[in-house]
Amino acid sequence: MNGTCLHTQDLSVGYNRKTLIGGIELDLRRGEIMTLIGPNGAGKSTILKSLIRQLPLTGGAVYLDEQDMAALGERDVARKLSVLMTARIRSELMTCFDVAATGRYPYTGRLGILSQEDREKTARSLELVHAADLADRDFSQTSDGQRQRVLLARALNQEPEVLVLDEPTSFLDIRHKLELLAILKDMVRSRNLAVVMSLHELDLAQKISDWVVCVHGDSIARQGPPEEIFTSEYITELYGAARGSYNALFGSLELEAVSGPPEVFVIGGGGIGIPVYRCLQRQGTPFAAGVLGRNDLDYPVAQALAAETIVERPFRPIGEEAFQRAVSVMERCQRVLCPVAEFGEMNEKNRLLREIARKAGKLEA
Repeated sequence: MNGTCLHTQDLSVGYNRKTLIGGIELDLRRGEIMTLIGPNGAGKSTILKSLIRQLPLTGGAVYLDEQDMAALGERDVARKLSVLMTARIRSELMTCFDVAATGRYPYTGRLGILSQEDREKTARSLELVHAADLADRDFSQTSDGQRQRVLLARALNQEPEVLVLDEPTSFLDIRHKLELLAILKDMVRSRNLAVVMSLHELDLAQKISDWVVCVHGDSIARQGPPEEIFTSEYITELYGAARGSYNALFGSLELEAVSGPPEVFVIGGGGIGIPVYRCLQRQGTPFAAGVLGRNDLDYPVAQALAAETIVERPFRPIGEEAFQRAVSVMERCQRVLCPVAEFGEMNEKNRLLREIARKAGKLEA
């Protein structure tokens, strides 16, 4: 089992000697990603800045490889821990290679002169993050996605055991978010790195993290593997979400259902109905959905967005009771939508619902 490389003991953090969050106990292991989540202003960045000694501790201690970081020199820390924070760096007249090369400062002499070995390691770091083609580019002229890759190369160039990142995906588009996190996961596996970072994107945090720390109020509210943290009930509680809902199955947020009796009946299933549900919600049209098994992909979204959902037990054909209830609800609706094109034995009664709607003149293409 990988050993702990970063540990906090009764850590307290804050500003101007005033504690904001106390009793922080973290154990970060090599080969794992620990992610801090929580509402804006909860103190995630404050914790990270305290771990890297950017902020003085208000209490407790941080240990790096079982050594109290307070007793370690700057270069000693820099050879084991590197940082990628959201703050912009001054990079006038610097190429991307120059920026990545600054990660070698813990190993260069007082004058900071790069050896041939330093240059070779810098080139390899850029290759690892798929940024070798940017080496001669003016760093200030790169895109946000390219800039984050170069800064990650700089952090890796320190050859750290621990990598600390504060909102590394901020301001990145979907492509570059996924690209950066994929590179990060590869580095964790190939180099046995330990990573601690903060993320706002819950869907990404749920997928990439080995351990999740929930920051709320003046303490760590909960921590554990993502399977335990990312439940609909707890995430709603953590963020104090009063409207809408969090879908733990999909790792996504849903807006609240439109109030009022259903005007449209949607015959869905197998995930096909989800775009229709969301379209009706955007239009402000209350709707009913059915008949759906509780194990159907449509079910959690329908539960969140529909005024009424007709449900059948999982792994069973639609029964007569659910069918008759669906007929009754459908009769009270003005329109019926059926995005499902094929029916099997399990949802044969949904085909019958479509026929009833067609004969009543309510079925829309």
